[in-house]
Amino acid sequence: MSRPIFVRLSACAALLLIGWGGQAQAQDHTEYDPADIEYGLSVYRSQCVSCHGDTGDGIAGVDLRSGQFRRAASDRDLRGLISNGIPDTGMLAFDLDTAEMTGIIAFLRNPNYEVDAVTLGDAGRGQMLFEGRGDCLSCHRVKQRGPRGSPDLTAIGTARPPSALRRSLLDPTGTMRPIDRPVELVTDEGERVNGRRLNEDTYTVQIIDDQGRLRSFDKDRLQQFTVGTESPMPSYADLLDEQELADVLAYLVSLKG
Repeated sequence: MSRPIFVRLSACAALLLIGWGGQAQAQDHTEYDPADIEYGLSVYRSQCVSCHGDTGDGIAGVDLRSGQFRRAASDRDLRGLISNGIPDTGMLAFDLDTAEMTGIIAFLRNPNYEVDAVTLGDAGRGQMLFEGRGDCLSCHRVKQRGPRGSPDLTAIGTARPPSALRRSLLDPTGTMRPIDRPVELVTDEGERVNGRRLNEDTYTVQIIDDQGRLRSFDKDRLQQFTVGTESPMPSYADLLDEQELADVLAYLVSLKG
């Protein structure tokens, strides 16, 4: 089923991102990961629908369905506009993390993206699989249960659409968000630290280490800072049959925080 994709940047973000029907400008992108596009849809739904509407044309003279914008010819331009806003207009500045910004950009550039249809099973059976044979609480945290080393899933049903969740279960590495990639650090004292990023800027990085501790590091005091490309999460493609997968998905979708 085809669904239009429009990013909700704010109640008045449309003043910034005015759809432009002219000839496409040179872009600084090549392609977008489906999981990023769908994550961008969830960000849009949480922040932007009240002004832009479900179809992206809720403000007169603005149509986010075009995928092109008068003030932003490139993805870099879009990032700047979203981060800084536009003075003397209703377009506010937004402090988005890396994953949110990646998703928003991907979503804005793909107004006709087709969201996969998925089958949801029984959430109760899914919870039993999640906590039992799936052994998911050994890594993930749900409602104060489980460690902090992997992403907290307490509100995953709000943050990610079902189709993206299904792909994450089947192909964890291929659908891993940039902010969730594992990292390995070596400090200037020689300490080696493994963990998951929570936040990163030009000068610092904050992680949850493999002991569940929140730690912050100055980048100029690191001997090594390596971002992994393989997810530590196993694929459930061969561990769950289709009904079990549908049940686990139903449970994940039910987690609203």
